[in-house]
Amino acid sequence: APARRARAPAAPRAQALDTLPLTMENVETVLDEVRPYLISDGGNVSIADIDGATVRLTLEGACGTCPSSTMTMRMGIERRLKERIPEIEAVEQAEEQGPDVTEENVDKVLDEVRPFLNVAGGTIALHQLSGVDSSQAVAKLKMTGAGAAIQSVKVEISTRLRRNFPKLSQVVFVDE
Repeated sequence: APARRARAPAAPRAQALDTLPLTMENVETVLDEVRPYLISDGGNVSIADIDGATVRLTLEGACGTCPSSTMTMRMGIERRLKERIPEIEAVEQAEEQGPDVTEENVDKVLDEVRPFLNVAGGTIALHQLSGVDSSQAVAKLKMTGAGAAIQSVKVEISTRLRRNFPKLSQVVFVDE
């Protein structure tokens, strides 16, 4: 009789991570798994609310204003949460309210940077606000002055306004 060849043992299959019940602690545990990726990009995530089988999260830091935040929420965080906690039916991004987008409130933020602009020989003024009753508000600003210092302040102004007013979708600098 021919000799039988011994079979190599089967490679161990990757074990799926255990599923967890829906609790605040378990959602935090799963979020802790994705946080290093968010933190490396200057962001983070926190639980805003759990309502039944719906988890509401707040993207923080750079993640809160990142154009890819919806993709991060859906493809990364939501997928991972539902994988580990199958009870979850929906994962939603909590809307940050922030102060009302008004001329007065925008001017208060601009007042914070005006001294730096003055030293560099420039000025900034709110030219127009639109869409303030929606989540797509736009602030148009008129800035005077020239040089690298003035140009670098534009980035800082945009960042400050968007951080202070989550509903502000665009900051546009106009020439007139």
